[in-house]
Amino acid sequence: MDTLTQIALGAAVGEAVMGRQIGRKALLWGGIFGTLPDLDVFVPLGNAVMDFTYHRAASHSLFVLALLTPLLVWLVNRIHPQHRDLTKRWAFMIYAVFVTHVLLDSFTTYGTQIFWPIDNTPVALSTIFIIDPLYTLPLVAGIIIALVSRNRGYAWNSAALVISTLYLAWTAGAKLHVDAQIEDALQQQQIEHRAVFTTPAPFNSLLWRAVVMDENGYYEGYYSVLDGDNNIPFRHYPSEKNLLAGLEDDWNTQRLQWFSKGFYSVRNEGNQVVISDLRMGYEPDYVFSFAVAELGNPHASAIRPVQLQPNRDWSLLEKIWARIWDRQVVLVAG
Repeated sequence: MDTLTQIALGAAVGEAVMGRQIGRKALLWGGIFGTLPDLDVFVPLGNAVMDFTYHRAASHSLFVLALLTPLLVWLVNRIHPQHRDLTKRWAFMIYAVFVTHVLLDSFTTYGTQIFWPIDNTPVALSTIFIIDPLYTLPLVAGIIIALVSRNRGYAWNSAALVISTLYLAWTAGAKLHVDAQIEDALQQQQIEHRAVFTTPAPFNSLLWRAVVMDENGYYEGYYSVLDGDNNIPFRHYPSEKNLLAGLEDDWNTQRLQWFSKGFYSVRNEGNQVVISDLRMGYEPDYVFSFAVAELGNPHASAIRPVQLQPNRDWSLLEKIWARIWDRQVVLVAG
């Protein structure tokens, strides 16, 4: 999730665990520990593909964070020696903040390697967009009340945590409904496919985007939970996987194929071979696209990967809002 949400969640958990014992310091330390795992983005890991696929790996591992917790307990005890009698509660609070951070990230699309190094499979439940105000705002409200009203702040903060958790549960239920509708629509339209991926559209959990892979490329379609039926228009786009010939042993190419869980496209841009992760973004602008090779004769040759910047079509956000309520709205960039 975004930084604001993780700070808010960490502060809320800190208040819930230690607010009655140490007051507003619980909010402060919870917010600090809530953003700590994401600091790995400032660590260069070798190249663009490594930075992309190793983010949310060791720094988001439940095992690594468990090992880090005693060190942080020692640190806060040095800073707050008057609270040394709360050492066990400090440990519980810090690890609870870490756990809620990585579990929330697991509900997004990116992929969080919470069991690294035992199992480095990225967990991506993809039920919530990386920024969702309906999840974040209750947490922020609870924190503000806790700051200004110590008498009722604890109860309001706890209520905010419950509300946000219930909303997260709603997104999981919505995804189950959407997945069923997408599968029914594909059967009705007799679209042969090998894999389907669904994810919420930006900033909401009512409109969902589906990526449907077949042997020649992929389909993209949108479905709102407010639609009266599942008459979903799918648009097909080609993927030039033949361009990857000769790159079978290239680590960067293999890594992107693995990390995207097979939901990727290949295209020729200039004289370069570009791989896009189809799970994040929309056609034709994807958040993570990488030039991995240069075309040659007879095959492409691997290069040091370069991340390409997407051409943002911000007008699509207005169309997304309109599409939630009106199925006649066509979501096409540009």
